[in-house]
Amino acid sequence: MKLIGIEEHFLTSEMKDAWSAIGLDAADPSIAFHGGPLEKRLTDLAEERLALMDETGLDMQVLSLTTPSLHDLGPDSVDLARRANDAVAEAIARHPDRFQALATLPVAMPDEAALELERCVRTLGFKGTMLCGRVDHRNLDHADLLPIFQSAVALKAPILLHPRAPEKAVRDVYYSGFNPQVDAAFSCFGLGWHYDAGIQFLRLMLAGHFDRFPDLQVILGHWGELVLFYAERLANMDRVSGLAHSVATYFRRNLYVTASGMFLPHYLEQAARIVGRDRLLFSTDYPYQYRPGGDARRFLENCGLDEADRQAFSHGNWERLIENLPSAS
Repeated sequence: MKLIGIEEHFLTSEMKDAWSAIGLDAADPSIAFHGGPLEKRLTDLAEERLALMDETGLDMQVLSLTTPSLHDLGPDSVDLARRANDAVAEAIARHPDRFQALATLPVAMPDEAALELERCVRTLGFKGTMLCGRVDHRNLDHADLLPIFQSAVALKAPILLHPRAPEKAVRDVYYSGFNPQVDAAFSCFGLGWHYDAGIQFLRLMLAGHFDRFPDLQVILGHWGELVLFYAERLANMDRVSGLAHSVATYFRRNLYVTASGMFLPHYLEQAARIVGRDRLLFSTDYPYQYRPGGDARRFLENCGLDEADRQAFSHGNWERLIENLPSAS
């Protein structure tokens, strides 16, 4: 059974240098997570990555630049995005049966980002894009960023909405007071950035993006970035939101969720109940969640789904989601 991981990350040395040049390694605690052995795995788009894919049982990775991507890099991000996307396209050309990609966008420059998304889909054959929440201090529903969503809808390109560290003021109030390592973990992968990503999705919904763009498809990792666990409470927003549809409708019409290496059958069951089995996508969150021992394949085989639903989860739902993208020329 073919197994496609749709949230699998990479990093380039040029990107890491660009973060350092603006002091982001001091301002964003997540930058430290990409060093050491993980950096070697992130920057490798060849033999070690392929070997670990084989070991865990993954047939294909959909590559995306790791967080915080280009969200804080301003005008310089236009050329950086193009070079990153071209480098990934070269890796795909070398291994077309092992890699796909989500576009890296210069999101601080929304008009240019919209054009780069079109180039990546129409020319490079990419399958969508990944956004990492806020752009500078702007939430994703900010009017400045509409061109990106307009481009995604026109191309039928899905958007993976990935976490990023909360703003410093939020980290200081809610996630500090321990030691630096605990503060960083608490504000990011422990809890904080999952709330941040879930909030960005809800802001898109409450701002009317899914009414304005009913075909817009957003993917949340980590089984829904905490949002699905409060689906019942969020449904109460229907009384005051003024939206055209219920929260439950947007969950089943505009949202896909993926595992991100959290291989827990009861989380899968919860997600399936809320968004539907046809909206579950597989991913390992490489290299952050990589564990030896055939981990990905073992979860697929023991996740509790029947044969047809396992086929859909492992690759069918993703292939259906991207089947109407323009053909690359």
